[in-house]
Parts: sequence; C-alpha cells; structure tokens
Amino acid sequence: MIYLTRVKKDLPQRGKGIRLAIYQGEGPVGTPEAVQSNIEKLEEVAKEAKKYDAQLISFPELYLTGYALNRDLVKQLAEEVNGPSVRKVSEIAKDSDMAIIFPYPERDSSSGEIRYYDSIAFINSDGSLLHNYRKTHLFGQAEKNNFSSGYTETGNENLFSIVKVADFPVGLLNCYEAEFPELSRILALKGAKLIIIPTAADYHYTLSDGKRTQVPYPDVTKIIIPANAYFNKLFIAYSNRYGSETVGENSWQYRGNSIICDPNGDLLLAARPEETLLIADLIPSDFGPTHPEGDYLKDRRPELYHGLIAKNVEFEGGYAYPDK
Repeated sequence: MIYLTRVKKDLPQRGKGIRLAIYQGEGPVGTPEAVQSNIEKLEEVAKEAKKYDAQLISFPELYLTGYALNRDLVKQLAEEVNGPSVRKVSEIAKDSDMAIIFPYPERDSSSGEIRYYDSIAFINSDGSLLHNYRKTHLFGQAEKNNFSSGYTETGNENLFSIVKVADFPVGLLNCYEAEFPELSRILALKGAKLIIIPTAADYHYTLSDGKRTQVPYPDVTKIIIPANAYFNKLFIAYSNRYGSETVGENSWQYRGNSIICDPNGDLLLAARPEETLLIADLIPSDFGPTHPEGDYLKDRRPELYHGLIAKNVEFEGGYAYPDK
C-alpha cells in the first residue's frame, strides 16, 4: 500500500481542523465471503491510519459489498443500519478511537415495506452512529434498479446533515452527487468545512441492457471537484476505489483517482490507480482569501434563485427541460 501524507507535527487544534484519512483499495464483490473480507480489510486499514493519529477515515462507495451489484445481490447482502456489519465497524471505530465513514447497501423496513438504499454510516470515535446518509441522486439505470432514492419525503430533518468530528463540521455526499453544485452549496451554507464523497467512479462499464458504454465516466477530479471546493471555500475529499470488479459477464474498471482538495481549489493529495492511504491535516486558516474583496456565500441573492427549484425553467421559445 502507498502512503500519501501531508501532516504537521501536531494534530490540528480541536474545532480548527481535522486529520483525515481516505482509503483507496480493491476488494472482492458480491458474496458473504466478500463482506467478511472487506470488513477485515477495513480493520487493517484503520489500524494503519491510527499510526498517523487520523481522526476520521473514509472508505469508497458501497465498500462493504463492492459496487458492482445487481438487484438480487442487493437483496441478499443489504443490512439494516443496526445490522452486524455496522455494529462491527462501530467496534473498530471505538477500539481505534477514530471516526469511520462506512458505505454499505442498506435494507430498511421502517415504512412498512422493504426498501434498499445506497447508504453511508457515519460512525463516531466512541462507536456511536452520528448519521446514516442515503444517496439522494442515483446514477444510471442500474442504481435506479437496485436502490430507492433517499429522503423522498419532504421536510426530512436528516437531509444534508452536518456532523462534527473533533468539533470540526463535516458533510457527506455520495459519488454522482459530487457533480451537483447545489448539494455542495447547501452543505457549505449549513456550515460544513469539509465534504467527504465516497465514490465508485470508473471508466467504461456494462449498462443495464447489457451494452458497453460508448463514453467513459468523466474524471470529475480535474474540474468539478476543485471548482466546488473553490466557490464554497471548503475542503473536499473524493474517496474512490481502484482496480476492477467482476460479476458474471460484467466488469467494472475503477479510476483510482481519490483526491483531497483544498478551499483554494488546489489538490493537497492525489492518488494513482493503486492501493493508497491518503492522510492530510485540513486546517481552513492555512488558506487565505481567493479574492481581494467579496465572498461567494455572503454575496448571494437568494431572492433571485427561484428558478433553481423549478421543475421546468421557461425561456423564450419553450422550456429548458420540457419532459414531465
């Protein structure tokens, strides 16, 4: 495993920063044995991160089972939020005195019917569950076949929650959601200084109809993530996997482009496509202003932005998105 570090002699002052680790790896997929192996690897990586006194570590999207699932595998392997895997990771977090961001497929029956979510358990260093985030913006037909969108009910207080680790405010998004500037902006307005985005970003992959994609998935670490970090004046960590996953005749090759980006839109650490542990001290006060005057958040005029929540935006000659 490669270790990429950007840390100071002492931990960031409580509430003023955080020492973050993100793991980029390759693991088995789609079986109970894969689940066990991935949990064991998580524990091993947590121990390595603790050697650097990391306060928080993130793993890639659907880390527990692997990403390359179909509906049947989701049904077989998904667990309740209080299920055995989250309980085990909670023990690991407590033993290592380190918060863990643990992505997994969630099974939930609280509504009276069984639903499945692409979820992320945010576990505190004392083993308690701080937040369980369900992916809101599903990517592609396969995800929409496998999972329900999170937080479809209105007025949900858990939507885009800010969680504090060592008194430092952290927000969560999930993979494709990195590409919606509205989501990063909401978290910034709620006070996040760091957004962590577990992901499973690949190149080409097999579509739900069995065909291969003609266009590769874009590398959003080149423009989109640095831009989001810049105009929201916060850190963004993109926590991807590398290597491949194969289920049946279908295979996925992942980019291995995990990064930690600073509030000026520059890369603090960037992984190559190999097993990597990235560890960095994230301290907002280390980064000065981006403009001689002005502030993107303070200078907003929300009264002008009604079009952002309109389903269809009218313009001369029709609508931008006329489909109902």
